[in-house]
Amino acid sequence: MRRGKEYYYRIAKEQGYRARSAFKLKQIQAKYKLMKGGDLVIDLGCSPGGWSQVAGEIVGHKGLVLGVDLVQSEPIDGVIFLLGDVTEEGFTDRLTCLLNEKAHKKSKADVVLSDLSPKLVGSYGLDQARSVWLAQHAFRIAREVLRAGGCFVCKVFEGEDYPPFFDEIKSSFQFLKAYVPPATRKKSSEIYLIGKGFKQLIQDPSD
Repeated sequence: MRRGKEYYYRIAKEQGYRARSAFKLKQIQAKYKLMKGGDLVIDLGCSPGGWSQVAGEIVGHKGLVLGVDLVQSEPIDGVIFLLGDVTEEGFTDRLTCLLNEKAHKKSKADVVLSDLSPKLVGSYGLDQARSVWLAQHAFRIAREVLRAGGCFVCKVFEGEDYPPFFDEIKSSFQFLKAYVPPATRKKSSEIYLIGKGFKQLIQDPSD
């Protein structure tokens, strides 16, 4: 059963989370068990840090969370923030370099989260298309940095561009499910794609 906006806003404040959206990730995690202690997690579109807080609690001091956004977030213990534009050419190289520098024992991420959202312009068709465009960038990054068997969570707005995107990424995961967390606003068109068991591409040495 979904609850009102005010309920999640209130308990987010009470429990010290920076955004009510933290409860969306908590509900996704409770249902699909994507993260565990010691994991390396990348959080795309992290500001103001609600998802990074939740991920940091789960992975613990033996894990690491790398949060990415155009806007700087206030520090969180166990989280490294990177200012960057995921749609910018060369961004994935920057992210990979940071992974190599900070992750030490891990060269690939266990989980990639994306709560990326476009700046809404009031035209649903355009807003929906731009949300899929951002989701495509998130998936492109995930293909580069996610380990084989890893997990991917990606927000997208439902609409005519959504089914082709679902089909586009379906073959890259052993399991792909669309899910609307109970904390989502009732009138919202956002939906989260949950991918588990990433099928990492193996390049042909002759290429």
